[in-house]
Amino acid sequence: MNAIYLIIAAIVLALLLSMLRVLREYERGVIFTLGRFWKVKGPGLIIVVPIIQQMERVDLRTIVHDVPTQDVISKDNVSVKVNAVLYFRVMDPQKAIINVEHFYAATSQLAQTTLRSVLGQHDLDEMLAERESLNSDIQRILDAQTDGWGIKVSNVEIKHVDLDESMIRAIAKQAEAERERRAKVIHAEGEMQAAEKLVLAAEALAQQPQAIQLRYLQTLTQIAGDQSSTIVFPLPMDLITPLLKTVEKNATRGD
Repeated sequence: MNAIYLIIAAIVLALLLSMLRVLREYERGVIFTLGRFWKVKGPGLIIVVPIIQQMERVDLRTIVHDVPTQDVISKDNVSVKVNAVLYFRVMDPQKAIINVEHFYAATSQLAQTTLRSVLGQHDLDEMLAERESLNSDIQRILDAQTDGWGIKVSNVEIKHVDLDESMIRAIAKQAEAERERRAKVIHAEGEMQAAEKLVLAAEALAQQPQAIQLRYLQTLTQIAGDQSSTIVFPLPMDLITPLLKTVEKNATRGD
């Protein structure tokens, strides 16, 4: 009889121990009674009646999910490979268990399709230059679609946009051509500004003939300072004319 009592006591003790569950601070237990939702319990020590009740454990911490590399065709028909990282967490354990099967896998699949859909609506230049805007668009769409699952998508970050070697060479050529175009535009703008300044200087010198002579003498001084053995320079008529008039007057008096 003692052996039977010991066996019964051991069974009762085992049942009592199986009823006890410990949930950590970041965990919750979704309890079902005879298949029907009862309540969400935790954290701490809870009791789950065997056979009658079942518990689904849910982690409330932020989950970091690496979205696999996706083949994306951009709006301008460029094929690229894109991957991203997704940050989400369960806000409502009841919805996460009841409204969707395997919420982690469902969120992952939804992130992949949304990534391809959103990036396919943009050109390659926008993918490379406007990542912040694209991240916000993807996050907003995912957050709206997973709200019914009790999931909050807090952030999406595009990690890499990989191009083919041929496309990389084409982009390099395009960038080089753009730099050359800008250099030519800057050079042309400089020539235009210099021409405008020269016109203003010519107008100012034309108003003062003495200024032209001073400028001429200054130019001769600069030329004389150069290491050249022979200097050929023209004489302006403004300097020669007074001399010719003086010679003519002297010749007339002599006659």
